[in-house]
Amino acid sequence: MTVIQESPARLTRKPEEAAPMLGVGRNGVYDLIRSGQLRSIRVGRKILIPLTAIEDFLNGTGGSK
Repeated sequence: MTVIQESPARLTRKPEEAAPMLGVGRNGVYDLIRSGQLRSIRVGRKILIPLTAIEDFLNGTGGSK
């Protein structure tokens, strides 16, 4: 019997993946994070952006780290 496991939908994106969603370049995403306009999560050295943070930013309700 073969068991196929589907990976759960990812709830975060890397800055490189979030950039086209936000209409900015990769450095623009880092600038938004640094300025506090876009929430992010730090896991070790990795920066992840929750999809809810992207939605909040696009709706104009984003902010604070």
